[in-house]
Amino acid sequence: MSTAVVTIVSGRHGHLAAQAGALSRSAVAADVHVVVAMDDDAVPAVVPDADVVHVPRVDGRLPLAAARNAGVARARALGADLLVLLDVDCLPDPALLGRYAEAAGTHDGVLCGPVAYLPPAPDGGYPVDGLRDLAQPHAARPVPRDDEVLANPEPDLFWSLSFALTPRTWDRVGGFCEDFTGYGGEDTDFSWAARAAGVDLWWVGGAWAFHQHHGPGGPPAQHLQDVVRNAGVFHDRHGWWPMRGWLEDYERQGLAQVVDGRWAVTS
Repeated sequence: MSTAVVTIVSGRHGHLAAQAGALSRSAVAADVHVVVAMDDDAVPAVVPDADVVHVPRVDGRLPLAAARNAGVARARALGADLLVLLDVDCLPDPALLGRYAEAAGTHDGVLCGPVAYLPPAPDGGYPVDGLRDLAQPHAARPVPRDDEVLANPEPDLFWSLSFALTPRTWDRVGGFCEDFTGYGGEDTDFSWAARAAGVDLWWVGGAWAFHQHHGPGGPPAQHLQDVVRNAGVFHDRHGWWPMRGWLEDYERQGLAQVVDGRWAVTS
């Protein structure tokens, strides 16, 4: 099975270099690392061994959905049988690619590995070994045993930080909807499109990724316009509002409000 890792990026060059280093230590090597540079001409120098695809911004916004689609299209053109989409902030465990390949051989659908969050990096960066001891798994998501694959009946728990699927499954879902531009909503839309297409979601134990620290969580104020806009796109497609926690936090901060039944940025 030919495996392609697809990563989209704009900036975050240190994280990208660390990810490439972690991929080089994978127990099962990727056949190709496709990196989609969103309005970032410096990326090829950061990952000289990667296959780099360039995409421009859309109306000033980063095209996260379109970039993932472009990366997958390139991976497929290079002959990939397994597509592993990995967020630039994520360091893959040496077992991640092998576990995804094993699961793809027995489970048809979208495969999601657990992600654990790292503390701020010490001087000199994260250690090569021992990341799993440093990182904390997400409290709201399952943590299967390393030899388990568990059904994921809740599309809202899908995340685009780390997942894998075959080209056939990608075609059944239809890829990411490019009506979403900028930050937020496109991954939840993808999981609900999978559900509508009858595609199962699975949690793959042992396919660990470790999320590099990059500042506080919470509702991203710098992405306010994107989140509110994309929430509207999602509502038009599915009839309900995603990211409600963020939207309500924005409302409490006086940054967004409901106007005539729709969320809008406060003028």
